[in-house]
Amino acid sequence: MFSRLLKQYIQAVISHPKLVLTLIAALALLMAMGLPRFKLDASSESLTLEHDTDLSYYREVSKRYASGDFLVVTYKPNEELFSDSSLNTLRNLQNDLQAIAGIASVDSMLTVPLLYSPLRSLTETVKETRTLETPDIDRNAARQEFLTSPIYRNLILGPDAQTTALLLHIEVDEKYIDLVQQRDALREKQKREALSDEEAKELEVVSQEFKDYRTTAEEKARQRVADVREVVAEYKDRATIFVGGVSMIAADMITFIKSDLQIFGVAVLLFMIVTLSIIFKNLRFVVIPMLTCTTAVLLMLGLVSWLDWRLTVISSNFVALLLIISLAIIIHLVVRYREYLQENPHWSQKELVLATVTFMARPCLYTSLTTIVAFMSLVVSDIRPVIDFGWMMTIGLVVAFILAFTLLPASLMLLKPQADNVQANKKHKAPFTLHFSRTVENFSLWVWVGAGIVAVASVVGFSWLEVENRFIDYFHSSTEIYQGLSVIDEHLGGTTSLDILLTANEEDIELLVMDDGDFYGADEEDPFASEEEDPFAVDAFEDEGDPFADGDPFLGGVEDPEPNYWMTVAGLKKIDEIHTWLEEQPEIGVVQSLATLYRVGKDINGSLNAFELAIMERTLPDEVKNVLYTPYISVANNQARITLRVHDLYPGLKRKELVERIENYVKNHGAVKAENVRLSGILILYNNMLQSLFSSQILTLGAVFLGIMLMFVVLFRSIPVALIAIFPNMLAAVSILGFMGLIGLPLDMMTITIAAITVGIGVDNAIHYIYRFQKELAVDGDYIASMHRSHASIGSAMYYTSIIIIFGFSIMGLSKFIPTIYFGALTGLAMLAAMMGSLLLLPTIILKVKPFSQTG
Repeated sequence: MFSRLLKQYIQAVISHPKLVLTLIAALALLMAMGLPRFKLDASSESLTLEHDTDLSYYREVSKRYASGDFLVVTYKPNEELFSDSSLNTLRNLQNDLQAIAGIASVDSMLTVPLLYSPLRSLTETVKETRTLETPDIDRNAARQEFLTSPIYRNLILGPDAQTTALLLHIEVDEKYIDLVQQRDALREKQKREALSDEEAKELEVVSQEFKDYRTTAEEKARQRVADVREVVAEYKDRATIFVGGVSMIAADMITFIKSDLQIFGVAVLLFMIVTLSIIFKNLRFVVIPMLTCTTAVLLMLGLVSWLDWRLTVISSNFVALLLIISLAIIIHLVVRYREYLQENPHWSQKELVLATVTFMARPCLYTSLTTIVAFMSLVVSDIRPVIDFGWMMTIGLVVAFILAFTLLPASLMLLKPQADNVQANKKHKAPFTLHFSRTVENFSLWVWVGAGIVAVASVVGFSWLEVENRFIDYFHSSTEIYQGLSVIDEHLGGTTSLDILLTANEEDIELLVMDDGDFYGADEEDPFASEEEDPFAVDAFEDEGDPFADGDPFLGGVEDPEPNYWMTVAGLKKIDEIHTWLEEQPEIGVVQSLATLYRVGKDINGSLNAFELAIMERTLPDEVKNVLYTPYISVANNQARITLRVHDLYPGLKRKELVERIENYVKNHGAVKAENVRLSGILILYNNMLQSLFSSQILTLGAVFLGIMLMFVVLFRSIPVALIAIFPNMLAAVSILGFMGLIGLPLDMMTITIAAITVGIGVDNAIHYIYRFQKELAVDGDYIASMHRSHASIGSAMYYTSIIIIFGFSIMGLSKFIPTIYFGALTGLAMLAAMMGSLLLLPTIILKVKPFSQTG
């Protein structure tokens, strides 16, 4: 069946080459028309797990506490920070940043309230909010407050007292959150049960609306970052300034992706031209392969553009990979064509092309399918960019295979054979690959020893493999991302955020309600039962006048605050205990919570009881409440929020261990029941992704092994031969993982794809070699002679394609994204190991086992 269909297909292509080329050109033009729709994606979603429930909760928390995205601008003036000129520059910088569209507010040391410069009574604090801009403020006292107070320590002023930060709050995009929650809710329901026609239509509409809105939102975010940088650039002659933040990283990632696409595309194309020119020394065998490979990429880019399938920093590599793998297929065809031409110079072009595509169709089909299986295995990962990368490469390889057996033969049919070039090559020296076959014949023991050493080292290294890596290390130290994150991490309280959400126990809430909002508590007497003890009695204000004479803000005229457990002494003490423990952890930088309000209140009054808490809650100015109260409590949900930042540069940071340590402490602390504790934030999302890497690696490697084993059994109709074919490549894949473990290089989102890619591409050589070996063995039944002939023929093509792939991956070293550099270098090394396995270990095993019948 396959042979008949293949024959009909080949005959159609060879008989109508002009029609075939016209149809391909028309399809390429159609796909090219979609290129203006081409989009990139560097959003936070592209760096998180697929269907991560913590991501949904993170969005919910962001909306609840109005804690949207933010940018941090670090400012270190050339002159002394607290001098008039430096503060004037800071003020102008802040005003310019505040004027940028999308910036909700800017916090800096100029605007935050000062409560310890000097320490004043609650009454005085209520009457006037003092800042660094207040005329009679003591700047030395303010400096000490920024350095040592429970509010600002490690937050707004670095320990050098010269580096400060401006926090640019970006407006919370509630429409974005609502759309994505609506879409995800319908998707979750679709998994559980069939959607109604109306719901299915709604999901389609919402998904498209979200995509369109996200495109607009991302464009605005990139423009906002560009505006911030433009403003900052005007001040860099007077200060050292860096910009940091998630949206800035996303904007830079888009730049990196665009740069990689351009650089990789041009570099790979130049490399292909040079390589083809050196190997074949014939213009037609440079132009036709180049045309075939670039058409495959054009068709795929057009397809992803029409489908609005956005490229991430990982899936953007598919362009370079598709060019390289397409070229490998083409080289095998061209090498076989030239062999036929050399052996049969009297054949017509039709006979040459027909023989070439007929002979190579089956092995190329199987090699393409094994590579497709390798990339399909990435789909089992839980990481969206990895999944997209797998699908794009899968579809791209199908396109590349079809073009190799249409565009190439159709193009050759329009040309005549060039026998003179081939005749000139008859006197060429023995193929370099015969050195490998001679090594196998004469030193097979050393091949076994080498393979054994590699296997043992790989197992040891694999056991040392880790997933912990620092996001800051994804970037070169010369980039603004790295420099800005370093300053924030080392001097301004850490970089990676974590939220601890505590929901009050039902019994605590019920007790508070039964007391009718009595903030004193069941065991606490009213400390102000007598007027003499009441610091807020009328006599206390006889020198200043009663500030509440026009209306008592906590006894009349204004509604009492809704009772909340966390604004009781008992609740705040529990938060303070957790807050204190968190500050003691060496990996943690700044910690913020209601405990700060509690500590400030005690510093102001000497002590703090429930009645005074009620006064603080009711009377503190908004400027103070926005710093001490509002970000850390959700009254409607009876929830308190502790937020902290982790030092990403802390030596030996183990995120998983830290998250588990924090979670265990808080759940066992007793502040609330364990089920009422929830952790959220960027640290949780990033840690979830990291911890999934190892399981994703095992899943993808297992999937590719099983898939290719089944294909080998079908192809070779022998389980032993299937095992022989796959063993050298599995060893190459595991060896690269072992190498990473031995040198202490952790897995990341890109390196988890290396093993599957190595097996998928590496087994192509095994298929070609075994297929050719069987043909040669059928000639004379001599295993040794068959090996030498196989190395001299298909071995040369394997060598050429492997070298091309290795150097093709090395081009990724030009990237500005460190994981891409590692990916290119390690994959190139893995492909070198796979090539050595196919040219040394594979024939060694074949000679030892002799799995084929020796019928000559």
